[in-house]
Amino acid sequence: MDAPFTGSVFLGMSVDGFIARPDGDLAWLTGGGDAGGAPDDGAGGDFGFAEFVSGVDALVVGRGTYEVIAPMDEWPYQGRPVHVVSTTLEPDSRITLHRSFDEAVAALTAAGYRRVYVDGGRTVHDFLAAGLVGELTLSRVPVLIGEGHTPFGPLPADVLLEHVRTRTFPGGMVQTTYRVR
Repeated sequence: MDAPFTGSVFLGMSVDGFIARPDGDLAWLTGGGDAGGAPDDGAGGDFGFAEFVSGVDALVVGRGTYEVIAPMDEWPYQGRPVHVVSTTLEPDSRITLHRSFDEAVAALTAAGYRRVYVDGGRTVHDFLAAGLVGELTLSRVPVLIGEGHTPFGPLPADVLLEHVRTRTFPGGMVQTTYRVR
C-alpha cells in the first residue's frame, strides 16, 4: 500500500516491551500508584515529545489511546488534526473519526499530510504491517511489568531497522530512534 505520508511512532514502553498493562493502566509510565515516580529527563521536560509533535502534520490513533487523551485538560497535540480509528466511538468535534484502517489511510493520503504521528498499540501494529511507518522512537522506562499490550506481534515480513540515535536520561529511561529500511 503506497501513501505519500510517512508514519512516525513515538512510544513510551516498559523494558519488556509493553505500552500498557492488560487493563490499560499506565501508572508505571506516569508515576501514579506504586510505580515509584514518573520518568525524569533531568530538565523537567518531555523527553523530546513537543519537538516531535511540532514536526508532524497530523496524528492517527486507535480508540484506546484516544480514550486516554480525551479527558486531558490540556490537549497535547498543539493544534494538529487528530484522526481516530474506531468502530465504537461516537463523533467528537476534536477528531476525525474513521471506521476502518483503510478509511483512515485514504483520508490521511487525501489530506496531503507528509508526516503522520501513529500512536496506540493496534494502530502502530497495523501501520507497521502495511509498510506505512518510516521512523520509530521507542522510550524504554526502567521497569518490567511482565504482561500487557504491545504494538508488536506477527507481521507479514520482517521490518528491518536502521539505528539513528540513542539518548539516555537521568531517571534511567533509554530512548532509541530507528529508521525503517
